[in-house]
Amino acid sequence: MKKIKVLGYAIALAAAFMVTGCSSGTATDKAAENADTLHYPVMTLQATDTVLKKPYVADIQAHKNVEIRARVQGFLEKIYVDEGKPVKKGQLLFKINDQEFKVQLTKAKAALSNAVADAKATELEVDRVKMLVDKKVIAKSELEVAQSKLNADRATIDEARSMVQSAQNQLAYTQVTAPFDGIVDRIPLKAGSLIDEGALLTSLSDVSSMYAYFSFPENEYLRYVRTMKTSPDKTSTEVSLVLADGLEFPEKGKIETIEGEIEQTTGSINFRARFPNPQGLLRHGATGKLYISTKAENVVMVPQQSVFDIQDKSYVYVVDEGNKLHMQAFTPLTRFSHYYIVKEGLKAGDKILYEGTQNVRDGMVIKPRQVAKDAFIAMQ
Repeated sequence: MKKIKVLGYAIALAAAFMVTGCSSGTATDKAAENADTLHYPVMTLQATDTVLKKPYVADIQAHKNVEIRARVQGFLEKIYVDEGKPVKKGQLLFKINDQEFKVQLTKAKAALSNAVADAKATELEVDRVKMLVDKKVIAKSELEVAQSKLNADRATIDEARSMVQSAQNQLAYTQVTAPFDGIVDRIPLKAGSLIDEGALLTSLSDVSSMYAYFSFPENEYLRYVRTMKTSPDKTSTEVSLVLADGLEFPEKGKIETIEGEIEQTTGSINFRARFPNPQGLLRHGATGKLYISTKAENVVMVPQQSVFDIQDKSYVYVVDEGNKLHMQAFTPLTRFSHYYIVKEGLKAGDKILYEGTQNVRDGMVIKPRQVAKDAFIAMQ
């Protein structure tokens, strides 16, 4: 009987211990859960007005860029300029040996003199024959023969004069001059080289103003044109240019023309902007990014660090009234700088997780720390 009492007491003690342990464990878990609820920055989306600047890859070309080629064959006798140097219109660039062309000109002039002399003699003969015909000493047909010979001699004079002009042109082509003010490009040949007609001597670029060519996707082109027609104050033909070193070109450009056809293979159309280049910083063949500014009114912007992608969709974490996170998909209208412009899926007044998306999960409860509006604006 005593053993039974001792056993009952032990069982009761064990049961009490288990109840106490369970109660203590639940309280501990709740305390741990409260301790694990971390602070995260959140922000409330607002509708705002902004200026969108979208970049486009630009191909920069000189206002004028031509190849300087030899128009005659011969030895390159002298080079008067150096690569990369500025030249003026009419300045002598190259000299091709002209001895052969001087000889040809002398021959052409001699042939012209002979033709003139022959024609003069024929004129005298025509006068003599005409006098004899008038006196009826010879037949009239003799005069016709003499007149025909005079016409032939005069034609020979015209031919000789054209040969002289051609020889003069050939001689002038031995001196290659600049067709306009510009910068000399690479000179592939050296003095003493034998060059053929049409050989490339150098290229000349007029960099006083520059063209920047860039492609617009068809949908953006349509939106741009419609905006220009309906709300010209929301967009501008003025553009800016960022060069390869990441610095902005100090001069502003202006869109001048749009090509007449959409490229079928790429679905894009080319625009051309013109930039003044008073300092000569831009050179033919340079590259850069061209930015077009467009005013956007009453739009909702989401910071890039708040967005994460799953497959081909963009998501943010929306914070509800109980501070619980919910994944929310949205459709961006466009992206610029470090922000997305919302097309649909989010609205002004929604509270979202500002950053730390990689450390949270759907349904997680957080302690929100509101990001100041001024801080958000300062980062735009």
